Amino acid sequence: MDGAVTVRPAWEVRENEDTTRWFDVRLAFSDGARVDALAVVAGAGVCVEDVRAQPALSLDDLAVLADWLEESLAEACGAAAGPVPEGCQGQGRRARPAWPRGAEGRRLVAQEYRAAQREGADPVLAVMCATGHSRRKSLRLIGQARDAGLLTPRRARR
Repeated sequence: MDGAVTVRPAWEVRENEDTTRWFDVRLAFSDGARVDALAVVAGAGVCVEDVRAQPALSLDDLAVLADWLEESLAEACGAAAGPVPEGCQGQGRRARPAWPRGAEGRRLVAQEYRAAQREGADPVLAVMCATGHSRRKSLRLIGQARDAGLLTPRRARR
């Protein structure tokens, strides 16, 4: 990829010996196009949380972007950006795994959510890693699963 690269730490969370770091990554091209991404680097690897591009990227471009982000964050963070985290393993190096739409997708979202709850993990992060979507989109999918009756309501209705 030809362009100017900027990797800036956004914030960091430490829990016991584990550290999770978020980075703002920007790729700016000479023609005015740019890609902004928010990447999460945990002890086990890298997940992309959000990507914004002007103009929009094609699916092929997103696949190439995922590879580039792993390499750039590995350089910026050293060995901490190694393999893909446990919760994101089926993803490999693709930008977003194949995920069914409609009722089947909502059912799978509910399964991921409940499995993470049983294991004591963050259910929203589990859905993010399974679907490859951002936090906002994953919350929307979880809400759709709740509306379909696949998950318990978030709040009691009055």
